[in-house]
Amino acid sequence: MQDLLADVAAGERTVEEARRALDGYTRVDDFARLDTGRADRAGIPEVVLGEGKSTDQLRAIAESFLDDRGHVVLTRVDGGAVGSLEPLGSEADWHPDSNVLVLRATDYEPPECEGTVAVVSGGTSDVPVAEEAAVTAREMGCTVETYYDVGVAGIHRVLSEADALAAADSIVVAAGREGALPTVVAGLVDVPVIGLPVSIGYGHGGDGEAALAGMLQSCTVLSTVNIDAGFVAGAQAAQIARN
Repeated sequence: MQDLLADVAAGERTVEEARRALDGYTRVDDFARLDTGRADRAGIPEVVLGEGKSTDQLRAIAESFLDDRGHVVLTRVDGGAVGSLEPLGSEADWHPDSNVLVLRATDYEPPECEGTVAVVSGGTSDVPVAEEAAVTAREMGCTVETYYDVGVAGIHRVLSEADALAAADSIVVAAGREGALPTVVAGLVDVPVIGLPVSIGYGHGGDGEAALAGMLQSCTVLSTVNIDAGFVAGAQAAQIARN
């Protein structure tokens, strides 16, 4: 409160900006309340889920975030909406593999690089979800190294990267099918490992169910997020790496 009042007195914030900071969120018309203070409070920016929102809603939300924070990350954005959203920022990064769009204003200052997150995928089909984790960790200020298509069906592939993985501060391992790769990686390194089950796989236990169950039953020490929860895995890995 004192800092806000001092900023207003010094002319560094308007009264409206101070009011929004005290509210803890910013209203966008009658359909959204944006937690614009989350990055300051929790170290994790609020990330906007594009799925289920119209292009007009995404535009209004993005404009509000850019005004307040100078930065917005939108996940699971329909490719058809990208052309309408990209011009909102002075800088735009579209990641078509993961359908993540990052917009930045001219005066945005990214977090300083703190810690390294390794992002691993079992197969190429797991890469879109793995990339959501990678983009999230990168936007939180981490250096991100990726190791894709190193699944257990050819276990020599991941074994050849064991030293590099051990040098990271935290690791996200995305895998579908039976989800065995996080267990293997966690058995090779003394680094926190986050299992990210992916909805790849068919038949009994398909759509990520077997991968999730396998990671929860892991005989090595790892944490596990929900199926396809790339943002959650990337944010948790970044929190660990930065500390």
